[in-house]
Amino acid sequence: MKFLDEAKIYFKSGDGGAGCVSFHREKFVEFGGPDGGNGGRGGDVIVECVKDLNTLVDFRYTQHFKAEKGHHGMGRNRTGSDGKDVIVRVPVGTELLDEDKEEILMDFTEPGQRKVFLRGGDGGFGNAHYKSPTNQAPRKCTPGWPGQEMGIWLRLKLIADVGLVGMPNAGKSTFLAANSAAKPKIADYPFTTLHPNLGVVKVESYDFVLADIPGLIEGANEGVGLGTRFLGHIERTAVLLHLIDITSEDPLESYHIIRHELEEYGADLSDKHEIIALNKIDSVDKEIMVNIADQFENELGVRPWLISGVTKEGIRPLLFKLVEIIKEEKNERDRDDNPTDDSYQGPDATA
Repeated sequence: MKFLDEAKIYFKSGDGGAGCVSFHREKFVEFGGPDGGNGGRGGDVIVECVKDLNTLVDFRYTQHFKAEKGHHGMGRNRTGSDGKDVIVRVPVGTELLDEDKEEILMDFTEPGQRKVFLRGGDGGFGNAHYKSPTNQAPRKCTPGWPGQEMGIWLRLKLIADVGLVGMPNAGKSTFLAANSAAKPKIADYPFTTLHPNLGVVKVESYDFVLADIPGLIEGANEGVGLGTRFLGHIERTAVLLHLIDITSEDPLESYHIIRHELEEYGADLSDKHEIIALNKIDSVDKEIMVNIADQFENELGVRPWLISGVTKEGIRPLLFKLVEIIKEEKNERDRDDNPTDDSYQGPDATA
C-alpha cells in the first residue's frame, strides 16, 4: 500500500429541491385549491473517522465528493425527498485545513468521530405554502437554496506514543523491527526509510505505538534531503526517542543538528520529553563507548542510554522507561481534561 499523508479534495453539499405550483383538480370536488408541495433538502457532506485506514492514498484517485440534490416538490401536497448524504471516511489523526493551509477546520483523533462538514441547502416552498384567506390561488413558488462548496486539504498526522528521530542510518528502522511486528526496509545506505512506519511495542502487559520517520540531516528545515515534512507525524507523541549512531564521526554534533532542526520546525517538538540513546554499541570498544557517554553527560547534563538494536543490549530497560513516561503524560493529560477545583467550600463554609 502506498503511503500518502496529504491530499487536496473538493466538497459540495446538495442543492435544495424547488417548490411546485399546482392546483387540486378532481371530479366531484367542488372546491380545488393550491396543492404544490415543498422541495426536499439537499444532502450533507459528513466526515467520519475510522480506524481501518492509515493513509490518504484513496484521495489521490477520488477527489470530488458531491452530495445528492433535494428532489422537487409535486402536486397533491407531496414534498420532495431529501438528497442522500455523502460520507467521507478518513484515518485517525487526519486534519482538515482550509485551501490556504493556514487554519485547521477539524481534527479527527479518535475512531468513530463523525461531523457534518457542509450542510445541504433547504428546499424551496410550493404554492400551497403561500395560500391565505386573502390569496387563495397563489402562483408563487421558490427554488431551493444552493448547497455549499469548498476545496480543502487533508493532512494526516499519525497517532503514536513514541516518535523515533535521528540522522539517516542511526538505526531507527532496526530498532522498530526489533521491538515490534513492523517490517520496515533496512539497508546500509542513507534514507532507506522514505515514509513513516508504525509498530506496536509490547512491554509485559502494556502496549504502545512507536513511529519511525525518515532521517533528518542538517538544513532539513530548508528542504535539504527529505525536509521536515514527516515531522508532523510525531507532533502528537508523548516522548521522543532520539537515536544517535555511536560509530559516527561526531555523535554529539549529530545530536545538536537534530535538535536544531526540531527547534526550527516548531510545533513544540523541541519541548517534548526526550530520551537520548546511543545506538550500535556492539560496534565499538567499551572504553570508547563510556568516553562518548561521558561527553554527552558533561555537556547536556543527562546520561544517554546505551543500546544495540541488533543484539538488543540495553533495550528492555529503555522500553520500561518509555512506558513510565507515556503513563505520566497520559495521567497529566487526563488531569488537564478533567480539572477539579476544591476551592469552593459551599454556602455554609466559614471564613
